Amino acid sequence: MNSDDLRRLALSLPEAEEKSHFDKPDFRVRDTIFASLKNPRIAVVKLTREQQEVMASAEPDVFSAVAGGWGLKGWTEIYLEFADEAALKSALTAAWKNVVPKVMLKLLV
Repeated sequence: MNSDDLRRLALSLPEAEEKSHFDKPDFRVRDTIFASLKNPRIAVVKLTREQQEVMASAEPDVFSAVAGGWGLKGWTEIYLEFADEAALKSALTAAWKNVVPKVMLKLLV
């Protein structure tokens, strides 16, 4: 996968939009960031700690906690070159669900 794949999959989620945070592309729903592009090879997604642990233990070449306090809050790096579409889509969808207003989530399910 690459940054174009990230963009395509992130923007396919309901109400997702691309903006910028510290001059880096990010992806938001209702102005809350659920993913960003750290650099062309690494994406970052907002997971729960439990989701982060499951994904990182299942695919350690693809997922790892962001260093420091942000990682302890669930922010997780995705090494795009090692991710397949299913893994990337799963992580983006989980991150999107983690930030979307619950009332909106109920309407979509």
